[in-house]
Amino acid sequence: MTGLDFVLANTRAVAVPLVPEITLRQTDDDPFALWERAGVEVPFWAFAWAGGQALARYVLDHPDVVAGRRVLDLASGSGLVAVAAALAGASAVTATDVDPLAVLAIGVNAEANGVTVTALLADVLDSAGCEADVVLAGDVCYDVDMVRLVLPFLERAAARGALVLVGDPGREYFPRTGFERLAGYQVPATGRLESRDVTPTSVWRRCG
Repeated sequence: MTGLDFVLANTRAVAVPLVPEITLRQTDDDPFALWERAGVEVPFWAFAWAGGQALARYVLDHPDVVAGRRVLDLASGSGLVAVAAALAGASAVTATDVDPLAVLAIGVNAEANGVTVTALLADVLDSAGCEADVVLAGDVCYDVDMVRLVLPFLERAAARGALVLVGDPGREYFPRTGFERLAGYQVPATGRLESRDVTPTSVWRRCG
């Protein structure tokens, strides 16, 4: 079975609860069961995470933040936020992830929604966001090791003048200091990711 076959066999096309304009390949399976089948990487690509949903909703409701601009979607997973940016009129959208299956899922989801997204298998955290005018990051503060890498990256991107937006559902390691809260959403649960039916989630802007 190829990687693309695996993605397709373990997901189905479903509208995203908070962003019904977008259809994603998502799984109904237990995250840990799918993780075992996927192998090394956690299958972030198979779920519409709360932080990504909130950020995608914000981008679609405020298309001026990306319209005509070059966008980088960091740790893209399913490509949800990248697809939203493309639908909102970004001039170019690059979605990066370190999981080869995520890169395949991004391609499938972009095609299903009729948009163009460049999906890259790449770790860009030692950079400053390349040449992107806007850096988007949905639900990237899920553990302390990730935060130690992500926050300096976001700081560097903001310092060089990029607009940096983060969607976060109140993760323990998200610092808030140095961020301005732009919006809040009540995100319906998807699959078996959360223990509650609705997850309060915010969109934040990194202050330069």
